[in-house]
Amino acid sequence: MLNVSVISPEATLFEGEAPSITAPAFDGEVGILAGHAPMVTVLGTGTLKVGNGPSFTVSGGFLQVVDNQVRVVTESASKA
Repeated sequence: MLNVSVISPEATLFEGEAPSITAPAFDGEVGILAGHAPMVTVLGTGTLKVGNGPSFTVSGGFLQVVDNQVRVVTESASKA
């Protein structure tokens, strides 16, 4: 299970556990599952999906994965 935080300049949009996350990286979509190697990527514009839970339309920012912790810091986000 992943511990996920989705943060925009206005608020923390999501904080909790999820089995997976799919995000729009600058060069295509990335999928993250538990046990993923550490990484940092720049976000593009598109839909961020948190497992079977909420989806957000995001634009810009970055995604970081370390030890099953996923932090998404975006320039702008809204519920999809």
